[in-house]
Amino acid sequence: MTPRTVVQAVAGPAGPIECAVDLPEGEPRGVALACHPHPQFGGTLDNKVVQSLARAYVQCGWKSVRFNFRGIGASAGAWDEGRGELEDARAVLAAFRSGTAAAQPFIVGGFSFGGWIAAELVASLPDGDRPQRVILVGPSTQQHRLPALGAGTVVVHGEADDVVPLASTLDWARPLGLPVIVFPGVGHFFHGKISVLKNVLVQQLQDVRPT
Repeated sequence: MTPRTVVQAVAGPAGPIECAVDLPEGEPRGVALACHPHPQFGGTLDNKVVQSLARAYVQCGWKSVRFNFRGIGASAGAWDEGRGELEDARAVLAAFRSGTAAAQPFIVGGFSFGGWIAAELVASLPDGDRPQRVILVGPSTQQHRLPALGAGTVVVHGEADDVVPLASTLDWARPLGLPVIVFPGVGHFFHGKISVLKNVLVQQLQDVRPT
């Protein structure tokens, strides 16, 4: 399925944030955020893993929102070592949930650096406002200390990841009781396995039921 994409900008703390909104057929079940990998190493909203995440969202009926962190593409601002990038993610989620019921279902996800930002965003939300799913693909567990996340968190990692070793993600996930879906022999960018990754993510999203 190829999503119908609308490009738009939303207001952010450093200026406009460029967003790509991928729309499902019919009324969306809610909003699903997809955070891209490290801005200083070529990460953008067009990253193939991020697009796979967006396609999985859309296939399961969610409005997917990919966005460029500050200083990337048409997004204003400059690299802020993760602090401002977290605020960018917070601003995008708020913008696409504004004007809707407070209980509107939502999902937060990301890849690599974006996985860390997604985890930090979720951990900072009020207890009464929780996502239906948290999707972390190859999260940056070696370079960043990820917060504790609970049930409803999906973690996917490549066995042969040479950017973020699988062991570091297992060391984070194991004490939390979070299962990790491991792709045997696959590296950080899931080369040759992008379509399989999308299918696995769809499987993990199929049992999401808005509350």
